[in-house]
Amino acid sequence: MADLFSARGLGVRYGVARAVENVDLTVPDNGVVALLGANGAGKSSILKAIAGLIPAEGQMSFAGEDLSRLNARQRVRRGIVYVPEGRQIVGSLTVAENLLLGGFHLDGRTLRQRREAMLELFPEIAGRIHSPAWMLSGGEQQMLAIGRGLMSAPKLLLLDEPSLGLAPLLIRRVFERLVTIKQESGLAIILVEQNFRMTMKVADAMYFVRNGIIVGHRTAADLDTPASRADVVEAYLGAGQPAPA
Repeated sequence: MADLFSARGLGVRYGVARAVENVDLTVPDNGVVALLGANGAGKSSILKAIAGLIPAEGQMSFAGEDLSRLNARQRVRRGIVYVPEGRQIVGSLTVAENLLLGGFHLDGRTLRQRREAMLELFPEIAGRIHSPAWMLSGGEQQMLAIGRGLMSAPKLLLLDEPSLGLAPLLIRRVFERLVTIKQESGLAIILVEQNFRMTMKVADAMYFVRNGIIVGHRTAADLDTPASRADVVEAYLGAGQPAPA
């Protein structure tokens, strides 16, 4: 399987502080790659660097093109879309208007087609299309944020902590839709998460991040037994993350 995205020696600094150092990762066409680690490990900084939202060192390639000369808006047009942590929808706008923001550069016909596809994927928000986004539940807001990100039909979705602040039932619903997206589209995803149990359901490969450094890498095939998953939890994630049976 060909690589859609690759990073070599990726680094991020905030002033004199180094948040990410010498990160190498690849994302295959149609693949789901997860970055797991504790808060402050550098996961979100990696996503923001790929999206062009913060300066970065190293080399990044997307669909064979060097990303270094492309700003964030140009990367969106190439097919790289970032869905931020905490959803960051515009609460004063309606659901329809938030979706419109995600497809701002589309023609009218394509915009309507993409909106209908998002409402079919997320029927929970379909009945709230004219409601202000602040009235949605946390899970519905997360679905809206993902739908907004998908409006432009990206090739690579950068999804930052979709389970943040959600109850377990809502987390399951959000991840069920991620499974659907994976199965029904050619989309590749880089998923930042702390929830190992749910990430196992969608990821083809996992990178474990600690203090801005990749400290481990596993494929889904490496984690096909309870013992192998328990070993990963113990080695990289700590006792707070039970491995699924």
